[in-house]
Amino acid sequence: MTTADHERLARARAGVAARPVSAVAEHNLASVLGDLGDFAGAEAATARALAKGGDAAETWLVRGRALQGLARLDEAEAALATAIARRPDYAVAHRDLAQLRWMRTADMRHALAAIAAAPATTDLIRVHATVLTEAGEGAAAAALLTRAVAARPGDPDLRLMAAAACGRQGDAPAQLAHATAALSLAPGSTGAAKAAVEALLHAGRAGEAAALAERLIAAIPDDQGAIALACTAWRLTGDPRHAAWCEDPALVSAATIPTPPGWPDLPAFLADLAADLAARHRWRTHPLEQSVRHGSQTQEDLARLDVPVLRALFAALDAPIAAHLGALGAGDDPVRRRLSGGYRFAGAWSVRLTPGGFHSDHVHPRGWLSSAFYVDLPDAVAQEPAGWLALGRPGVPTRPALGPLRHIRPRPGQLVLFPSWLWHGTEPFAGDATRLTVAFDLLPAE
Repeated sequence: MTTADHERLARARAGVAARPVSAVAEHNLASVLGDLGDFAGAEAATARALAKGGDAAETWLVRGRALQGLARLDEAEAALATAIARRPDYAVAHRDLAQLRWMRTADMRHALAAIAAAPATTDLIRVHATVLTEAGEGAAAAALLTRAVAARPGDPDLRLMAAAACGRQGDAPAQLAHATAALSLAPGSTGAAKAAVEALLHAGRAGEAAALAERLIAAIPDDQGAIALACTAWRLTGDPRHAAWCEDPALVSAATIPTPPGWPDLPAFLADLAADLAARHRWRTHPLEQSVRHGSQTQEDLARLDVPVLRALFAALDAPIAAHLGALGAGDDPVRRRLSGGYRFAGAWSVRLTPGGFHSDHVHPRGWLSSAFYVDLPDAVAQEPAGWLALGRPGVPTRPALGPLRHIRPRPGQLVLFPSWLWHGTEPFAGDATRLTVAFDLLPAE
């Protein structure tokens, strides 16, 4: 845990000690424990909160998340449903329940069952449209949002959702109309400005997109999504900053980790790691609003778990991470500008892709450096580019369309590091074996 984590936990425990009969204090402790990945502690604290008379929707939400982390999935569904019963328009609980049901069953109707009976707030329309999109019903999502905008044309959030949906459907004029309306309604919104840049890129107006994106990164210089959009516009306009920020070889590295102590060789370690991760992939399909397609993604932060094989992994990752940082040298790009002499993990997860699976091209908006660590790979990766990492292909439509800048062949035990703003995805692969990875984001040391 970081120093800030220890301080949060200490304050929450002190709150319980100072108010031993308070359900709110127990809820606060449960919330912190859940954030830190202590699902057993969070579940116990919510049980105490309920026993002390707490029955708030928020406590049932925290309990549902803790139960999900403990793989008690039927109980988790029941707890989330109770949160919704306490507050029918509780969008966060609706999203968690819809996602849990979707990942467990890949059944869109089951995932949407609770939302169908809920009030049609903007936040719940967002959840509804998200589930439709993830289930491959993009046209239905766009139609839902078009109806919602017609009913509430002055809602900038609905306009933003409609812009994204139209963009996915290839309707650049509608995307641009919704995005510019959102920006007019909320001129200070960075989300609306990003949506406008995406729409301009789709419409083939790269010069205008570059000008707006540059204003964005001046306002939010560490937002990796804004940087990615600026780089995409620069690539389309031939601006040399694209090469400096996206094609510099030092910004991308690939290295094999050393064998962790306690294992005879790297294959033995990877086999134990794969066995631990396989038990965590209990889902039938991907989570909401992630890049995974035809596969599953773990839901806990692996870097926080006190599991020997995972601790060994993150310790072994230090050498290639330190080598990558040490080789960067001086520069004014957003990675080098933030060098502080160290790093910290900002979330870690595992992805298992099934045959035909891939990652859609994306960036990590709140990262600094992102990664792919390869645990177990199908034989299909021997044939380029099946299952390979693609770097540089935009995850938003552009005119003209742009392809990857490069591909990297994955190898077991290999760590690839790259800037979080660099578009990245995984090419589909065939065969009958799965592709197992760990990924994480890094931030500069505090």
